[in-house]
Amino acid sequence: MDEKKKNNVDDTKYSMETHLIYGKDVSNKWDYSHHVTAPISSSTTFRLDSVERGAAGFMQFANTKEFGNDAPIFIYDRLGEPNKDILEENLAYAEKGEMAVSFASGMGAISAVLGVLAATGDEVITHTTLYGCTISLFNNWYPRYNIGVHPIDLTNPENIYKVLSDKTKVIYFETPANPNLDIIDIEAIARIIKTENEKRDENHQIRVVVDNTFSTPYCQRPIEHGADFVVHSLTKGVGGFGTDMGGVVIGPNKYRDMLLLYRKDFGAIMNTKAAWSILTYGMPSLHIRQKHMVDSAMKVAEYLEQHPKVEFVNYPGLKSSKNHEVAKRLMRNYAGEFTPGSLVYFVLKGKDANDSKMKGGKLMDYTADNAYTLTLAVSLGHTRTLIEHPASMTHSVVPPEKLEERGIKAGGVRIAFGLENADDIIKDLEIALEQI
Repeated sequence: MDEKKKNNVDDTKYSMETHLIYGKDVSNKWDYSHHVTAPISSSTTFRLDSVERGAAGFMQFANTKEFGNDAPIFIYDRLGEPNKDILEENLAYAEKGEMAVSFASGMGAISAVLGVLAATGDEVITHTTLYGCTISLFNNWYPRYNIGVHPIDLTNPENIYKVLSDKTKVIYFETPANPNLDIIDIEAIARIIKTENEKRDENHQIRVVVDNTFSTPYCQRPIEHGADFVVHSLTKGVGGFGTDMGGVVIGPNKYRDMLLLYRKDFGAIMNTKAAWSILTYGMPSLHIRQKHMVDSAMKVAEYLEQHPKVEFVNYPGLKSSKNHEVAKRLMRNYAGEFTPGSLVYFVLKGKDANDSKMKGGKLMDYTADNAYTLTLAVSLGHTRTLIEHPASMTHSVVPPEKLEERGIKAGGVRIAFGLENADDIIKDLEIALEQI
């Protein structure tokens, strides 16, 4: 009797939270139905039974049109291997996309999807506020490729028309944005682009790409709202423990082969052991970690909003937050509940921007030496709560005189919540705020 057919459970009856834990135990990528935990693949090179099998494997790679979902013939890690392939299947399922291709980092994933979608002479429209390294990619490298980049305020989707042209090929943004937590209305953007695409042939279609790192698929799934592609830094919320780097592009099946070729040729290959860790620890714990982090973020945001030394707090869960209503519509967990994310952005009061920045730095330095639950560090989605000063750290690529233009306050502080007790975090913040 075929061992695979012994389990007759209909898994469609179960919640997505449970699916994140179990994923797939029978896949044509690798059958590990007898393992409670997926085995780790540690080989970069795979033995071939014959020259014919080797030839077939090379023919099969990045040739979905001919071979579809046939069981892969593994040849070399840069082309594919079991742990990454199974992780990709589960990530696509979690984001409600058709396919996923993993990369060595979030920036590897961003570079790949934009590298596939935009060529010399094309143009990309972006939101003004982006991750610092994404800004660096656009500022330092895209001019060399003669790819135009137009940063505009996409919190008003109608602004697209100010820079839209026949050369536009990509609308790219983060929501919530890094670090100020701007919320972009994915559905409104998608409607505008759908109308525009009706005037264009297939070779000139515009694609909407959303970086969903801050939300994770637990809090928001942009493809459900009309985006074409989703990218993640798996190093952050999906990975969850700050131990492994990775990135992923999720989108339509017809782009899978090009993304695989891009990954092979540019070499941004996710480490096998990182893929195994995210598959084994990150995905199964995603919902329970994010739920706790969202609860903490809400509690601390409410505390900071009332603090006399805080000028303003931007957290999508606060009614006072800009774009709160848009966030309520888009940021929903698998059960349909409002899940406004695990990051808070706030600005300290000051006589001017320099004074606010100085106070932000003083707060950082104090917490670095004296706080137990606040770690001065970049990144997010960690088990520990991380606090940082974007203007000096993650967004130092932006010149001081350009910060406001990019939607970043000189004195802005970003907190990425971990798994501590929220009351303990508030205790440390209270003491730190007394010092400024």
